[in-house]
Amino acid sequence: MAEAPARIEVPLAFEDVDIDVLVQLIADMLDRLISHNDQIPLSPEGLTRFHSRTAPGISVLEYLRRIVKFTRVERVCLLITLHYIDQICTRMPTFTLSSLTCHRFLITAVTVSSKALCDVFSSNSIYARVGGIPVAELNMLEREFLRMIDWQLTCTREILQEYYVNLVRTHSVGRYAIIALESSSSISSDDDMDWETGRSRSPSPPQAGSSNRNREFVPGEASTILIDTVTLTRQSPKPPTLEQNMAFAAFQQSYMQQDGGT
Repeated sequence: MAEAPARIEVPLAFEDVDIDVLVQLIADMLDRLISHNDQIPLSPEGLTRFHSRTAPGISVLEYLRRIVKFTRVERVCLLITLHYIDQICTRMPTFTLSSLTCHRFLITAVTVSSKALCDVFSSNSIYARVGGIPVAELNMLEREFLRMIDWQLTCTREILQEYYVNLVRTHSVGRYAIIALESSSSISSDDDMDWETGRSRSPSPPQAGSSNRNREFVPGEASTILIDTVTLTRQSPKPPTLEQNMAFAAFQQSYMQQDGGT
């Protein structure tokens, strides 16, 4: 009988955790989310600029490690990516983070969050090279991302801390444990500070949203990570445009050609 993996203790505050551990936690969550969402059939109205024709050959974990290595992205920028996913998936019910969208979404989210939250960040040409896409495509994805999230690029530290705690609690093999887990309110007197002044704050997930922490993914239902969907107004799905229908037809044709060649 195989022994359970030894538990690794991690700091209480996300700012203190080793960045590679944070990357592993995020990749573990995203892999489970992708595994679920890949079972949802793709429809024309669900097609976005973030879709690639085939899933990239690099894993989410190694892709995130590549981003960290070459852009020196800060922890807050990695963690807020989960908040962006929840925000966009709730605002746009037809969008799902899948093996076809995850990599483009991640490099775009890191590009946008670095500019919004950090004093020092790289140019789009660097982010594009690291992400493995042309700079013109990243520029287009950045504009689309900002539209999808309605320029709501910041949140409170309290929200990010809750994401971090839940990443540890829901890790697929329970490898990590937080040292002396206490109420997040005891970490810092600045918990309620917004990351940016002058803009409306993103709502903190209320206790009602805690039911999402360990909830099971429902087959056929696009899933978010933590958010309480009551806090956001969902956009009504719009009929697919001519461009989306044409792109969807191209997707179908490419898959048929691949199946015929195997």
